[in-house]
Amino acid sequence: MSIENQALIFSTNNLPGFEQMALDLNSLNRTISNPEIILTLRFYYWTGDWLSIGYHQREIPPHWEKLLSNGEINIVRRPSGGGAVLHSGGITYALTLKKTYYKILSYEMVNNWLTKSFRELGLNLKHGTLQKSPIKNNCFGTSLISDLVDEDGFKRIGSAQYRKKGAFLQHGEIQINPSKDLWFKLFKEEAPPRINLNLNNDEIVEHLKNSFLENKSDLRIKNVDIDNQRY
Repeated sequence: MSIENQALIFSTNNLPGFEQMALDLNSLNRTISNPEIILTLRFYYWTGDWLSIGYHQREIPPHWEKLLSNGEINIVRRPSGGGAVLHSGGITYALTLKKTYYKILSYEMVNNWLTKSFRELGLNLKHGTLQKSPIKNNCFGTSLISDLVDEDGFKRIGSAQYRKKGAFLQHGEIQINPSKDLWFKLFKEEAPPRINLNLNNDEIVEHLKNSFLENKSDLRIKNVDIDNQRY
């Protein structure tokens, strides 16, 4: 029997950057090719410290190459746009979605969900102020209106998209407790301070998942153990 309006909610995993990007592209291709799948959502961590660079970010500073050759950082290119993101101590989300499913803008939908979710956990977030900015080495060095910042002005969640054949992949990084030492080595500036919510990252992810699925009775939810999937 056909399952219409299906949403695949993947289990959380921890893998190197190249494998995580491959999984995200696979989710996007499944969303495009399978008419039953409306969206997929997964949260994940990175094995080791990784720097993901945006699709259009062509130049890598020499000191990044040195950190790479020294084994202090791993680097992978994202299919999504924007600047470089340090993945260290945070949570990454990947949402794929058929464009026709939501009438409102995707960034607005996602940010409303994230703002509500973190407010329930005691963290107040608001939109950034910039309409547009050039791609910079540090994605978290500027705050676009599609980004979320805390009450002290620190950018906490940065998001970027890759669009393909009537669907899109939206990446977002939630900076929970980034490595201060590595952040400074990469970007020559201070890292955002740790978020203290009295929850570990797995508990935050569980809350975000539950919040995302609220008021979505039109979807048929399928929970998928990603470790048992063949890609």
